[in-house]
Amino acid sequence: MAAQRKFRFAVQEHGGTTAAEWRERARRAEALGYAALYLPDHFTDQPGPIAALMAAADATKTLRIGSLVFDNDYRHPVVLAKEAATLDVLSEGRLDFGLGAGWQRSDYDKSGIAYDSAGLRIERMEEGLRIIKGLWTGKSFTFEGKHYSIKDLEGTPVPVQQPHPPILLGGGGRKMLTIAGREADIVNVNYDLREGRVNRELVRTGMAAATDEKLQWIRDAAGDRFDSIEMSVTIFLATVTDDRDSMAAGVAAGLGMEPSDILDMPHFLIGTVEQIAEDIQRRRERYGISYVIVPGEVGESFAPVVERLAGS
Repeated sequence: MAAQRKFRFAVQEHGGTTAAEWRERARRAEALGYAALYLPDHFTDQPGPIAALMAAADATKTLRIGSLVFDNDYRHPVVLAKEAATLDVLSEGRLDFGLGAGWQRSDYDKSGIAYDSAGLRIERMEEGLRIIKGLWTGKSFTFEGKHYSIKDLEGTPVPVQQPHPPILLGGGGRKMLTIAGREADIVNVNYDLREGRVNRELVRTGMAAATDEKLQWIRDAAGDRFDSIEMSVTIFLATVTDDRDSMAAGVAAGLGMEPSDILDMPHFLIGTVEQIAEDIQRRRERYGISYVIVPGEVGESFAPVVERLAGS
C-alpha cells in the first residue's frame, strides 16, 4: 500500500452556457475548496477543453486545471505537446496533463476517425506520450516509432512545471493500467472501457473486487515508484442523502446488482456527509485512493465532504 496521502478533491465539468457562467463555475469550485477543475475530451455538447481550461485558469488564482483526459487520436502529439505546454505557461504552472487512448465509440463513428482496436489505440497513445515528454524538455527531439516519426524538433514553449506537468493516466484494463503504473504521476482508476459505450457490463468492471485487481496491476508495473503515485478515482454518482439504503437499492435494481455492491463500488458515493466521508476514508485504507473527482453538477452539495476531508 502506498504511503497515505492527504485527501484532495476536483470537479469534472462539462461547461457553462455562457462565458460568464463558465468563469463563475471555476471561481466557485476554487471557493469551495476543490483543488482542480477538469474537462473531458468528447465531440458531444461540451466546450473545447483547451480554450475552456485556459478561461478557467484566468478566472482563478490557485485552482488547477486539467484534462480527464485528452484523446490522443484527436490531436497529433506534436500539436498537443505545444498546446499543453502553453496551458502550463499561461496558467503559471497549474496544469495536470491527462492523456488517454480514446474509448467512446460514438465520437469516432460520428467524426469519421478510425476506431482501431483498443490495443492499437493504447500503443499509439504510449508513443504519443513519449513524444510529448520528449518535446517538453525543450531540447531537439527525434523519434521513430510505429505510428509517429519526429525529426530534430525543438519543443516550445517549455512548461513551467519541471520536469513536466503532472501526468494523469487511467483506465480499467490491464494494458492501460500497466502503462499508467510505469509512467503516471496520478493514476485514475476507472471502469474497463473497451466496449466503447456505457452499459451494465461496463459498470460491473468497477466493482470493489475488480478494483483490487486493478490496484495490483498498477503496483506490479510501478515497482519501487508506487509510493510516489497519487491514486485517484472519478465518481460517476455522488448523492448526499439521508436515505442511503433506498437510494442504493434503486440504483442496484437498475443495474442488476445488490445494494451492497453499489455502496462498495469506488465510483459511487451515496449517503449523508458523515457516511460518505467514512466511505472515502475506508477506500483510502483499502486502495490508497486519496484524490476524488466528482461531477461538477454536485460540486455544491458535495462541498461539506470536501470541507471535512480536504488536506486530512
